[in-house]
Amino acid sequence: MKFYKYHALGNDYIVLRADDGGDRLSTEQIVRICHRNFGVGSDGILLHCGRDATGAFLLRIFNPDGSEAEKSGNGLRIFSRFLWDRGEVKTEPFSVSTLGGTVECLVQDSGRCVTVDMGTVSFDSTKIPVAGPAREVLREKITIDGVEFEYSAATIGNPHCVLVRDKATEEEAQRFGPALESAPRFPNRTNVQFVEILDRNNIKIEIWERGAGYTLASGSSSSAAAAVACRLGLCDREITVHCPGGKINIGVRPDFRILMSGGVTRVAQGEFYEEMLSWRSE
Repeated sequence: MKFYKYHALGNDYIVLRADDGGDRLSTEQIVRICHRNFGVGSDGILLHCGRDATGAFLLRIFNPDGSEAEKSGNGLRIFSRFLWDRGEVKTEPFSVSTLGGTVECLVQDSGRCVTVDMGTVSFDSTKIPVAGPAREVLREKITIDGVEFEYSAATIGNPHCVLVRDKATEEEAQRFGPALESAPRFPNRTNVQFVEILDRNNIKIEIWERGAGYTLASGSSSSAAAAVACRLGLCDREITVHCPGGKINIGVRPDFRILMSGGVTRVAQGEFYEEMLSWRSE
């Protein structure tokens, strides 16, 4: 089975095609492929499933724990670059359909930069979802390991918990991210962003990604964090998000529709050996 590896600011994905056999992989095999010692190693798998009746490209996204994600901003940029490298798209906008909705993408700078219209952010608890009565989830309290945090929640096709901090640190993301991801108030688990406001047009984030763990960059996390910062009045509508792996540019429209732009790098391509996929520990 052929594979293609890319990264978007250090957030790396393996792209597979369903018609090459990618749609027959078991959860265990997905976990093995993503493992950085026993497989190729990646933050997830992007599965190209052809096109639908409208012409939109069909994309399925798998986390390294084998679970399926609704949407990934970096994944969408990588998938767009893959389509461009294969000659399936050119310089005109095109649509990609995910579990989290259909988005419009545009490849620029000879494939090195991709812009994605990510859709509209919602803070509605019933859409995210967040347990409790229907409401906008803004500036609420949650206690993790005896520490009280203020958080806001949002969805852009997948769930996010955004915590504005005086300083955003990897240490906090690693320490509190796992418990926040699986906190009972988030029925579908959640992605977590620790956000530091640098100025009206710049924020820094540290990311704990649902199903993947600590992550160097995330397009959907950048989108959600920027939207929350704007909704709380902490930032303007053009925001540069500083991730550990690099910068993502976010435009927040008045209706909270998000335009995301960022870089993509082609890493490698090759073939899986059967013994890697069928290996069993003693």
